[in-house]
Amino acid sequence: MGTIRENIRTIEMRIAEAAEAAGRDPKDVTLIAVTKTRSAEEINQAIEAGATDIGENKVQEILDKFDQIQGPVRWHMIGHLQTNKVKYIIDKVDLIHSVDSLHLAEEIDRRAKQHNKTMDILIQVNSAQEESKFGIGTEETEQLLSDILERCENIRIRGFMCIAPYAEEPEEVAVYFRQVKELYDRFGTVKHERLDLKWLSMGMSNDFEIAIREGSSLVRVGTAIFGPRDYGKQI
Repeated sequence: MGTIRENIRTIEMRIAEAAEAAGRDPKDVTLIAVTKTRSAEEINQAIEAGATDIGENKVQEILDKFDQIQGPVRWHMIGHLQTNKVKYIIDKVDLIHSVDSLHLAEEIDRRAKQHNKTMDILIQVNSAQEESKFGIGTEETEQLLSDILERCENIRIRGFMCIAPYAEEPEEVAVYFRQVKELYDRFGTVKHERLDLKWLSMGMSNDFEIAIREGSSLVRVGTAIFGPRDYGKQI
């Protein structure tokens, strides 16, 4: 592993190469630096190296680090979000990736209304139907979209997120990304003031190049930037 700066440069080059190989503009793909278990100092190093978007899995880590982060960045809540934690981050994050139920959406809507804001969200789709992962099945997506648009006036749906299964051969997961891209294309034709699809959050350190080929516009990379996580490390 190189330094954080070197690693970000390498990933940016890989993103550009993957986008160009797919006939896409590299500027249409945003790198989210995933900072789970990482210190504020490490995050600030990433920002100094050009990171503009920070992704956190846990509400408590956002709260612990938020005021220590220097520079203008966009915060992404990418992990499973419990309804009783929404109130703590509703005024701090720019995009919630992990909405997978109407119950959660209604709480986000309620808290957003209290702050007089419209919260941008992604619908998390479990296209591989893994029992160990959160997210709705592809066949449930239309109903959830409809319910959120009908009941949640302070939410804007911006796209979809998925977490593919880990595979030794990343090519094996392409089908799961493709299924979510098909949903994106399908609902992208629907006209609604609070359905404004822009983002497909797909791909992590092991498979982001495949995800870009399949249409991802947000790639969530942690290990390839910061190195393997030390879960015993203090934040």
